Amino acid sequence: MERNGLLDRNREAKVGKWVLGVSLFFLVSFFLAPLTLERGTVGPLEGRANAVDFYDEEGFGSNGNQNQVPHEHEGEGNHTHVLFSWMDVNPYAAFIYAFGDVNCHQKHERSWQVNENQLPVCTRDVGIFFGLFMGGVIFSKRGWNRWTVRDTCLSLLPEKMLHSVYAKNQRTLLWLACGMLLCLPLIADGFLQLLTSYESTNLKRVLTGIPFGLGLGVLMCSMFSARAEAFVGAGQVLLPGNASFSLVRKSDQESE
Repeated sequence: MERNGLLDRNREAKVGKWVLGVSLFFLVSFFLAPLTLERGTVGPLEGRANAVDFYDEEGFGSNGNQNQVPHEHEGEGNHTHVLFSWMDVNPYAAFIYAFGDVNCHQKHERSWQVNENQLPVCTRDVGIFFGLFMGGVIFSKRGWNRWTVRDTCLSLLPEKMLHSVYAKNQRTLLWLACGMLLCLPLIADGFLQLLTSYESTNLKRVLTGIPFGLGLGVLMCSMFSARAEAFVGAGQVLLPGNASFSLVRKSDQESE
């Protein structure tokens, strides 16, 4: 019997492997896709997040190309951005660059280059996807379905650490604290750039994106793994420190 009260953790391992597999595919593709294109044909790009900017060179989805006029960047001198359309490249690169176009601002000063081509996403997203991959790896090895998403997330922490947390029913507090701890580096780095003269570096963007991606990966795995129907009842769930769930009856809820 596993430490959550079930006979196996096959679902948890499978979900973790799916998350690590998908995130690894995109992570590797961010570096591989530029290699499949002619050298120096992508970038510098300047797009918008959550918008289509490089579907075509003109017309629908060409906002990024329409805005590419000669201008000067600090330390780079005056240059003209090269027009780029992911519809005109091979299907694999088109899919990856389309994904980056929709999800990332693709600012060239915040992105790396491979084969003299700008990556489909910025360095922050590279860190996030690496964190997603790590979250999938960790969950596939030691994540347990414990009825709720919150308790499934907490199953990754050392059992002894959780004894007093469950004894005092401070699970929600710990869960939120862990989430904030993982998100704080990215939030602080991003908002300092937005609100002050502080300018982050690409290395910092990668490093602050990793813990955010790790937390997101664990949360995604837990959302797909937490299944109450896997248990005969709440009493079957094994919790740290011999704690147990007690379900509130509907009649008790109505009387409160």
